[in-house]
Amino acid sequence: MSSETAIRAAIPAELAGMVRSVSLRDGVATLVVDAGALGRSAAAQLQRELETAVGALEGVAEVRVALMAERRERRIVLVGSGKGGVGKSTLTANLAVALAGMGHKVGVVDADIYGPSQSMLLDAGGNKLRAEGQTLIPHQSEFGVSFVSMAQLIEGGRAIAWRGPMVGKALAQLMEADWGEAELLLVDLPPGTGDVQLTMMQQFKPVGAVVVSTPQDLALIDAARAIDLFRQAQIPVIGVAENMAGYLCPSCGEVSQPFGQGGAEAAAHSLGVPFLGRIPLAMDIRVGSDTGQPPAASEGAYAEPFKAVAAQVARFLESA
Repeated sequence: MSSETAIRAAIPAELAGMVRSVSLRDGVATLVVDAGALGRSAAAQLQRELETAVGALEGVAEVRVALMAERRERRIVLVGSGKGGVGKSTLTANLAVALAGMGHKVGVVDADIYGPSQSMLLDAGGNKLRAEGQTLIPHQSEFGVSFVSMAQLIEGGRAIAWRGPMVGKALAQLMEADWGEAELLLVDLPPGTGDVQLTMMQQFKPVGAVVVSTPQDLALIDAARAIDLFRQAQIPVIGVAENMAGYLCPSCGEVSQPFGQGGAEAAAHSLGVPFLGRIPLAMDIRVGSDTGQPPAASEGAYAEPFKAVAAQVARFLESA
C-alpha cells in the first residue's frame, strides 16, 4: 500500500521542488504543484509526468494534479518610429538579445503585420509557429529570446492584405501566445501612428516606448509624431535611439555621415526625452541581420552600441 512518503519518493528529482503538498486518500493521490514559472505547454507536460510517475505506484488508482499559478504580469515595451526604413526591427531584435544577455527573460512580438521581419533577424530557419488549441507557441531562438511573427504563419513572399479588424485579431493572438517564463515583451511596431499602435496602447498597457530614427530631418519629423502619440496615450518615452549614425569606410577608414550627424540627439533634447545612443551604419550589422546572427549576440565592436542602449532600457525598467 502506497503512502505519502512513497509518493514523494516516486516524483522525479527535477520536479520535486515544484510539489508543494501531497496527500493520499482512498486510492486518490492529490498533488499541489507550483507552476507559476511555466507556460501552458510546459505546465501540461509537468502534469503528465507527475501523473505517470505517481500513477505507477501500487495502491494509487487516480492522480489529481492541482497546478497553482499566479497570473504573470509581463511588462511590455514598444519599439516604434514614425516612418519605415529606419532600422526599427533590427534595433528591436538586437535590443532583445542584449537584454537577454543581461539576464532578462525576453520575448519579441513582431507586430509589423504587413511587413514582418523578426523571423529573419532572429533566425527562425523557416520554422512555422505551432499552436496548442488557439494559443500560439513562440519560437525559441538560439539567442535566449522567444518570438512570434506573422512571417511564421504564412507562406514566404505572400502579401498580407487584411483590413483593420483582421489585423487587430492577429495582433491579439500574437500578444497572447504562451510566453512561458518571459517577463518582458518587446513589440516591434509597424511604421506610423495607425491602428496597430492604437490597439497596443489601449489593450495591452505598455510600460514604455523606444523611438528609433535616423539623423536626417525627414525621419526626425516623423519620430516627433511617434513621440507625440505615445505622450497622448500617457506612455513614457524611454528615449530615442539614432540608427545609421555614421559610416566607417572599410577601405580607407574614413567616417562619413550620409544621413547627417547628431539629429536624433538634438531632437531628443528639444523634445525633452532621453537620448539612448547611436547605432552605426555598418556592413557587419547588415550582414548579421540578413543571416539571422544579431551583432548583439557577439563580443564584437558592433555589439557594444546595442548593449549600451539595452543598459539604458534596463535602468528604466528597474525604476518603472
